[in-house]
Amino acid sequence: QVQLVESGGGLVQPGGSLRLSCAASRTAFTRYLMEWYRQAPGKQRELVATLTPGGNTHYDGSVKGRFTISSGAAKNTVYLQMNSLKPEDTATYYCKMSRASSYYWGQGTQVTVSS
Repeated sequence: QVQLVESGGGLVQPGGSLRLSCAASRTAFTRYLMEWYRQAPGKQRELVATLTPGGNTHYDGSVKGRFTISSGAAKNTVYLQMNSLKPEDTATYYCKMSRASSYYWGQGTQVTVSS
């Protein structure tokens, strides 16, 4: 069973930065699709960023140019660098790894952007 553990969330002022981490147990991400989602209170979970097995990245329009998804050298940690944060980025952020019909979610990490 793969476990994903997110970390790096917290309270930050508008315009600030945070880096989220998602570490996987027992496996590397090499052949998995890695994604970051977020869910704000009262809203549906939405896809924020994607990292494909081939290394391609995709971003939701609301975060493009501000967020960067990447993986560590050991390929068992994926990061979400978040810059120029806005109050509307406030949400619980989740990472997900998937391949074929298998998928795994982390427990989520809270990001609050407020002055």
